[in-house]
Amino acid sequence: MANYVIGDIQGCYKPLRQLLKKVGFNAAKDKLWCVGDLINRGPRSLDTLRFLQDMDSSTRIVLGNHDLHFIAISEGCAPHRGKDTLEKLLNARDCKSLSNWLRKKPLAHYDCVETDRGLENFLMVHAGIAPRWGVQKTLNLAAEVEYALKDKDYKSFLKHMYGNTPDSWYDKLRGMDRLRVITNHLTRIRFCDELGRLRLNAKEGLGTAPHGFKPWFYYEKITPKATLLFGHWAALDGKTCRKRVYAMDTGYVWGRELSIMRLEDKKVSCISA
Repeated sequence: MANYVIGDIQGCYKPLRQLLKKVGFNAAKDKLWCVGDLINRGPRSLDTLRFLQDMDSSTRIVLGNHDLHFIAISEGCAPHRGKDTLEKLLNARDCKSLSNWLRKKPLAHYDCVETDRGLENFLMVHAGIAPRWGVQKTLNLAAEVEYALKDKDYKSFLKHMYGNTPDSWYDKLRGMDRLRVITNHLTRIRFCDELGRLRLNAKEGLGTAPHGFKPWFYYEKITPKATLLFGHWAALDGKTCRKRVYAMDTGYVWGRELSIMRLEDKKVSCISA
């Protein structure tokens, strides 16, 4: 048995299948960890979701911003955007079933794997975490959003999850402001300051940080206890310059590569666009 973590698939179904074949992935015994953004921007979001749903017991999936966006559109809670490539998925006979399946997925996944270093803890999110969040706090806050997505009033969350404010995490936040900030950290963060203030309009690489801001993983306090896995930030091209922090989105949908890493030995394999 092996555990593999794959970067943002974004509806690129063919390279997904090619990459799994390249590494010899066996759904009967292996596990595929997906860092989110399973769909959108690429050409075959419908096929991607159907494929992953069919092997649901062999996957460990966290939701990304594009996944949440699809759920919101499918529920009539958000408009279709010009850059979206979700038409076939939204018009499919099983769209509702796929949306409901995806809506029940977590925003953070934590597990222990036997690696070549011994037992190693892994925390997987789509984008990142706030500076002062530990493992348990991250899981607890993710669970608040997960509950909102499963609650009978989940459409209210979907309608109000969009937006950049508040731009910082505070323990005393309540209601939709609280849920939106949690969601923005877990699915949209790239740069923040030492207090956790978000700069969501900055999307380029490490050397483009706005004054007073740094990549979120320069402030995290989790890696002494767990290895961090995330996607979302294609401009990093898989490089964080930090030990035990792995950026898995290497920009296939932007003409670069789709990457997969075996957790047991950190071996990375890629398929080029």
